[in-house]
Amino acid sequence: MIPLIEIGGVVLSTEIITEWFACDLDACLGACCVEGDAGAPVTLDEVAGIEASLDAVWPCLSATAQAEVERSGVAYTDVEGDLVTTIVRGRDCAFTCYNVGAGAVASLPEGCCLCALERAWREGRSGFCKPVSCALYPVREKRFASGLVGLSLHRWDICAPAFERGRREGVRVYEFLAGPLRQRFGAEWYEELCLAARQVLLQR
Repeated sequence: MIPLIEIGGVVLSTEIITEWFACDLDACLGACCVEGDAGAPVTLDEVAGIEASLDAVWPCLSATAQAEVERSGVAYTDVEGDLVTTIVRGRDCAFTCYNVGAGAVASLPEGCCLCALERAWREGRSGFCKPVSCALYPVREKRFASGLVGLSLHRWDICAPAFERGRREGVRVYEFLAGPLRQRFGAEWYEELCLAARQVLLQR
């Protein structure tokens, strides 16, 4: 069984501390945006943020995605009862765009999947970046009836290059996700995590 630790009402798998990870877009081309059978988990506040960003991202969406959003809205409730972003063809996130053409980002691979929401935010065209669940990946969050929040490490074969790159570059999961973890739980909480991580790694 994987050991767990608790920090400020958040129970997390120690794999988040001990495992290596650093996204490798050259290898995966952003496949996490278009693989899977459900959208990204979102909160009601995030749904409102996505709706407010629609005008900014609309031209970047495919015609199929536009039609699906017009028909179903920006989110739906999946079979597990979770609110998730709308998907296209049963798998692609509706808010995916591709790094191609005249507006391509030179620093990213040609044809790489991008988040249209994040791109609009980075270009100053929107005030909403993207769902926290996306920013936190490969860490997944779960809420318990007790009020505790659980964080676990999700392993997906398409992310194998990211685990390899993290090991190669010496980047742990919690270090790679420093920004999103601070955004979600606060800077003070993240500092506590770093202190706990030192203890966990010393005991290995």
